[in-house]
Amino acid sequence: MATPHVEAKIPPLESGDLLTREEFYRRWDLHPEIKKAERINGRVFLEMTVRRKHARPHGNLSAWLGVFAAGRENLESLLEATVRLADDDLQPDLVLRFLEGSSSVGEDDCVEGPPELVVEVSASSVAHDLNQKNEAYRRNGVAEYLVWQVFENRIDWWQLTDDEYVAIEPNPEGVIESRQFPGLRLKRDAMLAGDMAAVLAAL
Repeated sequence: MATPHVEAKIPPLESGDLLTREEFYRRWDLHPEIKKAERINGRVFLEMTVRRKHARPHGNLSAWLGVFAAGRENLESLLEATVRLADDDLQPDLVLRFLEGSSSVGEDDCVEGPPELVVEVSASSVAHDLNQKNEAYRRNGVAEYLVWQVFENRIDWWQLTDDEYVAIEPNPEGVIESRQFPGLRLKRDAMLAGDMAAVLAAL
């Protein structure tokens, strides 16, 4: 008698899995319900839902970067793009990059290499963003890293100096300015308060 054919099953993608890059993408392709999946040092981190507490500051930061990039043909602002850094596969909330800079675009339209600025909104993910992701961005040479800690109501912006992240301090008016992108200015208190008119005026 012929042996019945048994279809091979692919295990689900779950937080904590230790996977190769190839296996990570193979499993992720089967889960359209997953909003964000990242792989750092081989370990998988998942985000199943995006709540308003995250989405609103995310939208405001996106507007700020989008306005800055508008009309600057050498820049692009990206929302939740997949970024491949050596053996890490990340999906930062926002990226600002030079079209001809430290990163490139692969054949599958994903970013490869470290963009000049990565932005994360941290609500439930704050420990992850300040530890594993911070370390991944640092060791892969991302020049600037901005994190908005929603529950703590604070924004921190770091620049990579001698392989370590050092805080970019605000000026006396409370404005922080990028070292990679002169003119990219963030009026921090206004952003935290949701005063986008003041934020955009500071640009």
